Amino acid sequence: MKVVIAGSSGLIGTALVAALRRDGQDVARLVRRKAAGPDEFAWNPTRAHLDERALRGADAVVNLCGASVGGRRWTGSFKQELRDSRITPTDVLADAVVAANVPVLLNASGVHYYGGATGDRVVTETSSAGSGFLATLCRDWENATEPAAAAGVRTVLLRSAVVLSRTGGMLGMLQPLYSLGLGGRLGNGRQYTPWISMADEIGAILFALTHDTVSGPINVAGPAPVTNAEFSRALGRALNRPTPLVVPSFVLRALVGELAQEAILHGPRAIPTALEEAGYQFQHPTIGAALAAAVGRSGDER
Repeated sequence: MKVVIAGSSGLIGTALVAALRRDGQDVARLVRRKAAGPDEFAWNPTRAHLDERALRGADAVVNLCGASVGGRRWTGSFKQELRDSRITPTDVLADAVVAANVPVLLNASGVHYYGGATGDRVVTETSSAGSGFLATLCRDWENATEPAAAAGVRTVLLRSAVVLSRTGGMLGMLQPLYSLGLGGRLGNGRQYTPWISMADEIGAILFALTHDTVSGPINVAGPAPVTNAEFSRALGRALNRPTPLVVPSFVLRALVGELAQEAILHGPRAIPTALEEAGYQFQHPTIGAALAAAVGRSGDER
């Protein structure tokens, strides 16, 4: 296969490129600078520019573009940056795959499509969109793929949970604190913390690339959702450290503002119904197994 990847330098993109190359696939990377190698092609989505050679003979395009939602405090300008970094590249790529007759588009999204205030209610791919900034962002992000889907491109919407990797993301920030015994639940701890191991994030993407029956939204999330309190205890076990602390909700709101309300103190209880029905088998089906793999311990895999 020839797979074209946008956002290949991020946490997930780097792992995906490595996995595809291990499998002997041809990877083309879209870069926002001058191309520096035979596998790189320049593009500038803000100017709707894309080197037309990039998509020649491509079997699939994977779009992982998007600034980190936890990159900094959510000012008005940063919220606009979060939108522009996702929707603009998707607009360009959706039109490009149609023009180049690329048969498959995999586009990133997030489980916060369902909103955060779902409580104990389980949400699947058939559940409706929630409310709030993140839910609206994910909905508009996904809607930007519609030109491709309308043209018959098999379009997969990757509604990813928090990806567990010691090299970055949420776990990369938490592990040093927990290693010092400074871990604990956030707020009342009853909110759900959607998660997936890096191996299963990449595994699900590769599965979606190679299985023609997979289309539309898929929840790329572990099959056994946990609350924040359960996540905290599991991380403590994986690192063999106590988790005595509690960070009150008002402190989180003071520290990070709107992000706390939308993504830390609330979270959807999302399960991967579409993936499992399509036949995907998780390498790390429990939070204990996922965290043990992420931190390099055999540990308690409950």
